[in-house]
Amino acid sequence: MYRTHTCGELRLSDAGKTVTLAGWVQRTRDLGGMTFVDLRDRYGITQLAFNPGSEAQQALVAQARTLGREYVVQTVGVVKERESKNKNMPTGEVEIVVQELSILNAAKLPPFSIEEETDGGDELRMKYRYLDLRRANVRSNFELRHRMAMEVRNYLSAQHFLEVETPVLIKSTPEGARDFVVPSRMNQGEFYALPQSPQTFKQLLMVAGFDRYFQIVKCFRDEDLRQDRQPEFTQIDCEMAFVEQEDILRIFEGMTKHLFKSIHGVEFDGAYPRMTFDEAMKSYGCDKPDLRFGMKFNELNDLVQGQGFKVFEEAELVVGINAEGCANWSRKQTDALIDFVKRPQIGATGIVFVKWTDEGLKSTVDKFFTPEQLAKWAERFGMKQGDLLCIMAGKAGKTRKQLNELRLHIGEQLGLRDPKVFKPLWVIDFPLLEQDEETGRWHAMHHPFTAPKPEDAHKLMSGTELGSVRANAYDLVINGTEIGGGSIRIHDRTMQEAMFRVLGFTDEDARYKFGFLMDAFEYGAPPHGGAAFGFDRLVSLFGHRTDIREFIAFPKNNAGRDTMIDAPSRLDPDQLKELGVASMV
Repeated sequence: MYRTHTCGELRLSDAGKTVTLAGWVQRTRDLGGMTFVDLRDRYGITQLAFNPGSEAQQALVAQARTLGREYVVQTVGVVKERESKNKNMPTGEVEIVVQELSILNAAKLPPFSIEEETDGGDELRMKYRYLDLRRANVRSNFELRHRMAMEVRNYLSAQHFLEVETPVLIKSTPEGARDFVVPSRMNQGEFYALPQSPQTFKQLLMVAGFDRYFQIVKCFRDEDLRQDRQPEFTQIDCEMAFVEQEDILRIFEGMTKHLFKSIHGVEFDGAYPRMTFDEAMKSYGCDKPDLRFGMKFNELNDLVQGQGFKVFEEAELVVGINAEGCANWSRKQTDALIDFVKRPQIGATGIVFVKWTDEGLKSTVDKFFTPEQLAKWAERFGMKQGDLLCIMAGKAGKTRKQLNELRLHIGEQLGLRDPKVFKPLWVIDFPLLEQDEETGRWHAMHHPFTAPKPEDAHKLMSGTELGSVRANAYDLVINGTEIGGGSIRIHDRTMQEAMFRVLGFTDEDARYKFGFLMDAFEYGAPPHGGAAFGFDRLVSLFGHRTDIREFIAFPKNNAGRDTMIDAPSRLDPDQLKELGVASMV
């Protein structure tokens, strides 16, 4: 053994013991006479002491002074109580008086400091990710991830779920994003796809009678990236047979409550609140509202139209929020809000403000509206002195989305989005379908295997009133982030074929892509449903962060590249020829 103890376990009770430690040099301190080295491993840091009191010790001191940062060393010494204790470190009451020192491997000077507060930028840290992972605060992210994975497995196993692995090389099927594809050498000209989710396989497991399935599984989607999205990501994927929506919500609400209690000691009284999709869009402008703060939307069309203000007269929707306590914001601050919503990614034209100051209600459209009219606006918002109304107008859907962005921005500015406060919510009753405005074609809002609400099923079967068909679907939202979601599935062939027809599949297309699933439905498919949770997002939420890359050992950058191993990369022409794709490039 290279060590008898780790660098994080020795305490004052170990004084007098002869121990062997191994690890990386965090830093050295040469105080003229005494030399100190902080030795680090995964478990912590222990101080090594070199005292030139004898000839042998002088040789050790000279050797210690040659050590550079990140050298890998082994040391033998005696545990001693420190004279100058460090109460900020678990091992800060002791040090090792070194008797032997071996350099196991020298190291180049790292390109950034291996400290909690590093001087390395994101790209540099990702290029040398194996060094970045040595940092204690980064490593703690993976300790959290491990604990959460274990707790998920413990909870689901106790609920009689079986963990079953499903294939990674599958058939390309339309599920909402682009597939990553893999050429087959043995079947040239044909391709596997990497799974966007194990959706059809978990449904087949229900047909197979497995009853309750889960896996913590890699999924792959070729889509644009951002802080909470990677081309390869991890899901907690689950499915249950002989269940209704209430059964699924109860089980997976229980799973997240178990995680909150076991990881953070947080308990929730009663069931999570629920909100329909329509209510979420009307009240917050998005289907994943952040409930850590208020600023609920209020519509004003009936109070503002017919008064000659062109912006309001031509608008399909006039809607606003009340930013409590913000009436004292300066012109510079409110102009900054206008600049924010005018950014291309938001695309608004402006904001109408109403302030309630010591002088009463004042707005940026005073010449169009009387004080009495402004008072009615204030009443609708529950406005009080010191508050600021922010009002936007335009096409309904677009304006709600723009106001949602403004609401989140103001909430951030006011410090209302505390990452250590958790507000979970079930969003239910989504539309089953959404229509492309340009082509008129219908698309599945979730995926083509989602069942309609039983009372709306006749509309799907007849192909009528499709815009009003509600999905038997649900999303779990926490702090404005969609953590997971699922649905009751279609489990009979006739309805699945009707769904494919609505989505524009020919019978031949449906048969080619999903014939195996429809055939399975004819052999006694039980009613079933399930959910999938973004594990990376869930872990980052529990770690009080927004960037999931901090919780993925070797992530891709925003261009989908792994800069550490330089992937993706070109293939050798001979390899392309062997795969049968040389003529395709």
